[in-house]
Amino acid sequence: PSVNPVSPEKAIRQAYRPIHEGERWGESWHNAWFRAAVQVPDCWQGRELALHIAFNGEVLLFDEETVPKFAFTNLSVFDESYSKEYYQLGRAKGGERLEFLLEGACNYLGGLRRCPDPGRKNPHPRGYINPVIDRARLAVFHTELWHLRLDLQCIASLAKTLPTEDYRRKRLLKATSDALDAYAGIPDNAGKARKQLTSVLSWQALASAPIATATGHAHIDVGWLWPVRESIRKAARTYASQLDLMDRYPEYVFAASQPQLYEFVKKHYPKLYEKIRQRVAEGRWEPQGGMWVEADCNLISGESMVRQFLFGKNFFRDEFGVDVKSLWLPDTFGYPASLPQFIHKSGCDYFLSQKISWSQFNQFPHHSFWWRGVDGTEVLAHFLPENTYNSKLLPGDLCQAQNRHSEIDIAPEFLVAFGIGDGGGGPAASFIERGRRNANWEGVPKVRFGRSDKFFQELATKYGNRLPRWVGELYLEVHRGTFTSQARVKCGNRKLEQTLASVEFVSSLLPQEEYPRQALSEIWKILLVNQFHDILPGSSITEVYEQTAKEYQMAMEKCGRLLDKAGQLLFHPQEGTLSLLNTLSYAWHNPMELPEGYGTEGLCDQSGHAIPVQVNADGRAWALVTIPPLGILQLRRDGQAKSRPASAHGCLILENNLVRYEFNEHAVLLHAWDKEYARDILSGAGNVLSLYHDRPNNCEAWDVDVFYQGEFIEHPVARGTAQAFTGPVYNCIHFQLQVGESAISQEVRLAPGNRRLDFVTHVDWRESRRMLRVAFPANVQTNEASCEIPYATIRRPTHENTNWEVAKFEVPAQRFVDMSDSNYGVALLNDCKYGHRLRNTTLDLNLLRSPRMPDWEADKGHHDFTYSLLPHPGGLDESPVRAEAAQLNRPPLLFVGVPKDTLTIPVSLSSGNISLETIKRAEKDDDLILRLVETTGRFSNAILILHGDYTVTETNLIELEQGKTLPANGRQVELSLRPFEILTLRLHSSDLPRKS
Repeated sequence: PSVNPVSPEKAIRQAYRPIHEGERWGESWHNAWFRAAVQVPDCWQGRELALHIAFNGEVLLFDEETVPKFAFTNLSVFDESYSKEYYQLGRAKGGERLEFLLEGACNYLGGLRRCPDPGRKNPHPRGYINPVIDRARLAVFHTELWHLRLDLQCIASLAKTLPTEDYRRKRLLKATSDALDAYAGIPDNAGKARKQLTSVLSWQALASAPIATATGHAHIDVGWLWPVRESIRKAARTYASQLDLMDRYPEYVFAASQPQLYEFVKKHYPKLYEKIRQRVAEGRWEPQGGMWVEADCNLISGESMVRQFLFGKNFFRDEFGVDVKSLWLPDTFGYPASLPQFIHKSGCDYFLSQKISWSQFNQFPHHSFWWRGVDGTEVLAHFLPENTYNSKLLPGDLCQAQNRHSEIDIAPEFLVAFGIGDGGGGPAASFIERGRRNANWEGVPKVRFGRSDKFFQELATKYGNRLPRWVGELYLEVHRGTFTSQARVKCGNRKLEQTLASVEFVSSLLPQEEYPRQALSEIWKILLVNQFHDILPGSSITEVYEQTAKEYQMAMEKCGRLLDKAGQLLFHPQEGTLSLLNTLSYAWHNPMELPEGYGTEGLCDQSGHAIPVQVNADGRAWALVTIPPLGILQLRRDGQAKSRPASAHGCLILENNLVRYEFNEHAVLLHAWDKEYARDILSGAGNVLSLYHDRPNNCEAWDVDVFYQGEFIEHPVARGTAQAFTGPVYNCIHFQLQVGESAISQEVRLAPGNRRLDFVTHVDWRESRRMLRVAFPANVQTNEASCEIPYATIRRPTHENTNWEVAKFEVPAQRFVDMSDSNYGVALLNDCKYGHRLRNTTLDLNLLRSPRMPDWEADKGHHDFTYSLLPHPGGLDESPVRAEAAQLNRPPLLFVGVPKDTLTIPVSLSSGNISLETIKRAEKDDDLILRLVETTGRFSNAILILHGDYTVTETNLIELEQGKTLPANGRQVELSLRPFEILTLRLHSSDLPRKS
C-alpha cells in the first residue's frame, strides 16, 4: 500500500504477497494493487459467473490490456443502500483459469467516515476507514433472482405512491404475495415467482403519461471529501463502468461534464480515453456542460467566468469535435443575474440545475422556463423535477417528479439524471433495468433513454413559446456560509485572478512570438480547477486546502517569473528610475509602496514634478502617485525633492480636506463627517467588529443560519495604546485588539484628497465555531443596496417585506456593496471577502468563520485582508466606487527602468461607464482580444482609440464567432454597449498573417 499511485503497467511488474479475506490492506488515502487467479470448477459449466469484490473502499478492475474495466464500491453519501460488489463475467466453460488485476483505494464514495461533531479526544477528527477485505470471490450469479429483486423493487416503489384504498395498489400487493409464495426462499424458483408478476408489470402506460428522458449521469466532485488527486481515479472508475454498461445495453446513453476530469483521464488512462472518444463519435456518450469544472458562480470574477467557458468549450471542440450547448450545474450554490449573458455569449443555449430545490424558505415556482439576466439576455432553463441528480429510476420517485413538475401542463416532458456519483458510481446495471421496466408502465412516466442536448432542443422547439420567465438572480436559500468559509482559498483566488489580468496585459505588449500562451494556460487551469463548487466555497477537507495553497503559491511564483521576463523585454534597466504600469481602465490615484532603497530621497515624475514620499517607522517607503488609465508613470530619484518620515501623535483622528474620522481606542469609528457636504456619513458607530457563536443546524462549512444574530459574544477590546501617524502620502492609526482567543491588528489609512478609509487588517484567528463581522450604518435613505456580481451590478432590497427578502439575510457580492440615495451614498469595499448582510441601511461584512466540518482546523491561523469605507456624493453610477474598488484589488505593476521605444499600449478608452477588463492574445492565433464591460446598467457610448494599425471585429467570449467589423475612423472606433453588455473584440494587426 502507498499514498503515491503507480500506473497499472508498472504495478503489474511489482512483487506481491498473499492476502486473505478479513485482512486489513491499507490506511486512509492509501492505494494498493491486487492480483488474483482462480480455477473455475468444472461443475459450474454453463453457469453465469460474477466476481464478488468488497474491500471496504473503492476498487478498479483492469482488463487483460491493463485498461480500466469496472469499479466496485459501496457506502455512498447519496444512498446508504447503494453498492456495487458484483461484476458479471459471462457463462463459465468449466475448468478455465481466470486472472484479475485490481487497484484498491482506501476511501469510500464519500471519502472517509467522519463524526459530525468529533470530540476533543477523538483520535480521527479528519475521518477514518477500516479497509478490510470482506469478500474476494468468484461466484455463481443468479440472473433470474436478480431480475426478481428488481421487479419487486419497482412494484413496491409504485405501490407506495398509491392511496391505501386504490385498486391498483391492492393488485400490486396481491401479485407480490403470490410471487413470494412461489419463490419460497429457493433461488431456482425465481423464474416461477416472476411469472406471478407478469400481469401487473404488463400494464400499459396511460395515454396522458409524460415522457421522462433518462440520461446516465455521475456527478463527480473534483475535490470535496477527498483530495483532487483522488478524483483522477474516481473519474477512471466511473468512466470505465459506464463504457462497460454501453457494451451490455445498446440503448444506454451516458453524459459527463467537466473537461478537467477528461483531461485527467487522457493523461493517466490514455487507452480508456480512446474508448470514450469512440463512444462520443457514436453519439452514445454526451460531453456535457460548457465550463472547465462545475464552478462556483457567486465567488468567481467575470473574467474567470469567461475562462471557464473558454477552456471548457474549446476542450470539447478540440478533443471530440463537439460544440456543447448547455451549462450543466446541478450542484452549484446559486446563480448570479449576469450568468445568462455568459451562457449565451459562450455559444450555449441551455442551462440545467436542481439545486434551487434545496431552498430554505421559498419554493422556486418553475422547472422549465426562460431565465432572463440583468442585461436582458434569456436562456432556456430546466430544473430537474425529481430534485436530484442521483435518480435511481424508481417508479415512485418518477411519479413524484411528474406531479411536482410546475410546467407539466405546458410541457409534459422532463429530464432525469440517473446514477450515483462521486466515485466508481454512476448508474449501475440495476438502474438501467429499472428504466426498462418504466418505459411503458401504467401510472409511471414513459422513460426514454436519451441525451440531454436533444431533450433541450425538443423542449425549445415544441414548448418554448409557452414557457414562463424568471428575471434576475437565482439565489439559493441555503449554504450562505460558503461566501466566507475557508477565507484563505478565497483570498488566493481573488489575488490570482487580479494578478493574471495584469500578467496578460503586460504579456500582450510583447512581440507575438514572446507571448507565454502555454504558461498562462497552465496558470489559468490552476485557478479554474480550484473554483470548483466545493473547493472555492470552502466545503472541502483539510487535504484539499493544503494542496490548493501550494498550487496558488506556485501559480503566483509563475506569474512573478512571467512579469520579470516581460520587464526585461519591455524596459531598459536604469538605476534610480521606476516605471509604474496601470493595467486598469481607471486612473490610479492612491498610495503605492516603493521597492527597498527608494525612500532615502525624493522622487519626481518625467515632467520633473515632485512626488510625495513618506517613510514609515517600519522603514517602508510609500509614494502618492497618479497614473493614467492603461498608462505608465515614470519616476526617478531626485536629491532636491525630499521624502518625509511619518510623524507620530496621540490624536485618534484621521482628517483631510474632504472628511474627518474620529476613533476610540478600540478601533470603533465614533464619528464620520463629510466636510465638503457638511453631513454625517454614518448614522451610528462604524467599524463595529463583532464576534458571534456560529453553530448552524446542518452542513457546518456550508451554512450560516439567521439565528446567529441572537448569539453575539463580544466586541474586540484594545491591547495597548493606539498609535497615530501623519505623512504626505497617508495618515494612519495602528490598533492592537483582542477578541475571544484571537488577536487583531488594524492599520486604518486615509490619503489626501480621498474619502476612502482603508482598514488594513491582520488576524491571528484562534476561534472554533465562531464568526467575526464588521458593520457600518450608513446615513442614507434607501431601500436597496447595489452589489457587484460577475461583470455587473444588481440591486437587492434591504427590507424584509416578504419571505423572499427574509431569506436573503446573507448575500454574496464581489468587490463592493453600496447604499445610496439621490444625494449621497456609502460603499464598503474589500480585497477578498464576499459574504454580506444588508439590512435597513447597515453595511455588514462577514470577515471570518471557523466551522469544524468537514475541515477540523478550518481557517485557524493568520489572515491578511483589507476592507474600505467609501462615502461619496451622488448615486453609485456617478461615484468613484467602481474605480476605487478596482484600485484596491489591482495595484500598478512596478518595473525598474524606463520603457523601451517599442513599448506601446495598443488601445485607450474614452468612457468611464465602459471598462476595459482584459487585454490578451487570442487562444489560437496572435490577434489581440479585448474584453469591455458596460458597468452602470445604461446604454453607453465610448471611443476606443487604437495605437496601431488594427482591424477590429466583434467575437464571442470563446473567440470563435466572427462578428461584424467595426469601422476605425482615424484609428478611433465608436462603441455602443447595452446595459451591462460584455463586448469581446478581436484586434488583427496588419503586420500579422490572417489564420484560416
